[in-house]
Amino acid sequence: MKILITGAKGQVGSQLIESLHKEKTELGQIPEELKKAEVIGKSSKEMDISDLSSVRKIVKEVKPDIIINAAAYTNVDAAETNEKRALEVNAFGAKNLAIACEEIKAKLVHISSDYVFSGEGNTPFKETDEAEPKSVYGKSKKMGDDFVKQYCSRYFIVRPAWVYGYYGKNFVYTIIRLSKEKEIVKVVNDQRGNPTNVHDIVHHIFKLMVTEKYGDYNCSGHGECSWHDFARKIVEFSKANCKIEPCSSEEYLSPVKRPTYSSLDNGNLDAAVGDEMRHWEAALKVFIENI
Repeated sequence: MKILITGAKGQVGSQLIESLHKEKTELGQIPEELKKAEVIGKSSKEMDISDLSSVRKIVKEVKPDIIINAAAYTNVDAAETNEKRALEVNAFGAKNLAIACEEIKAKLVHISSDYVFSGEGNTPFKETDEAEPKSVYGKSKKMGDDFVKQYCSRYFIVRPAWVYGYYGKNFVYTIIRLSKEKEIVKVVNDQRGNPTNVHDIVHHIFKLMVTEKYGDYNCSGHGECSWHDFARKIVEFSKANCKIEPCSSEEYLSPVKRPTYSSLDNGNLDAAVGDEMRHWEAALKVFIENI
C-alpha cells in the first residue's frame, strides 16, 4: 500500500502521517491494510496542487494507491480579497488531483468543510442537504467537492468542522495563549457548531479509505456548542485563570460573515463504517491533557 498525502505540513496532514507511522490514533489501531504502508508526504512547497502538470508528474512518479488531499487555502478572511488563490487551491487543486487519481485508478480522499453549507437554521446539516456557501472560502471548497465528483470515480469527501489538532495554529491554542496574557477574553456566542479533534477525523479517514464505499461523509465531533462555550471549556480544562465573556458576531468585526449554525450530522459515516467520533468535550479534555 502506497499513500500520498498533500498538505503534509498542515494540521490534518501532519497528524495523518504521524498516525500512519505509529499505526494508531487516540481512538485505536489503524486498519491492518494500512499498517506498514509506504507514506509519502508532500508540503505545499513540494507539491503545488494548483499546477496540473506538476501534479500529474508527481502522481505518475509515486504511483500511489491512495491520495489524501489535506492541502487547502484555509484563511477565510483573506479569501475574500484573494479569491484567485482560494479558487486555485481549493477548487482547481482538487480538480487536478481528481484527474491525476483517475488516470492511475487511485482512490482520492478529499477534505472538505462545513462552510459549504449555508450556515443557517438549527438542524444539523446532512450530506444530502443543499450546499449553499456564503463566503468565498465556502464557495471555493464547494467547487472543489464538485470537481472531485465530476473527475474521479473513487472518492471519499470527508467534511469536518471546527478542527483543532496538535500541529499548527487553531482555536484551542489561541485561547490558551490569550488566557495567559489577559484576565478577560471575549468570544462570540451566536455561532454554533461541532468542535472536532483531528485524531477523530484521521481515524475515520483510515476506516473509510480501505473500503469502496465512495461518497460524501460529514465527520465532526458529537454534541454542539458556541465558540464561547468552547472557549470556556478550554479555560476550564487548562485550569487557566481567565474569564471568558460572550460577545456578538457584530462586535467581532470580521470581514466575513461566519456561519451562524454549522453543526453536521454524521449519518453517512455511521452507516458506512460506524460513527466513533467522540463528544467534543471528551476529545478536548484528552487534547489538553496531552499538551
